Amino acid sequence: EVQLVQPGAEVKRPGESLRISCKTSGYSFTSYWISWVRQMPGRELEWMGSIHPGTSDTRYNPSFQGQVTISADSSISTVYLQWSSLKASDSAMYYCARGTI
Repeated sequence: EVQLVQPGAEVKRPGESLRISCKTSGYSFTSYWISWVRQMPGRELEWMGSIHPGTSDTRYNPSFQGQVTISADSSISTVYLQWSSLKASDSAMYYCARGTI
């Protein structure tokens, strides 16, 4: 069974750093892209970027380029989405998904 598991909600203040994780299981981690998407209240999903853990190839939506960093740790089959300095406007729901968007 393919599973992608994210932690619960995080409470952070503007200016703080944040790294959220997406722990995967049930398939070959290095064979598939993992994407991050954002959903703001009342808005459609926005593709933020994707990473291929097998090659470390990473692609970003230009709107998010330089704002976030996507990385992967193949030893624990986990992908991360990271902010170095949060803004109030970053408050949203974030989802990981297998495959490109």
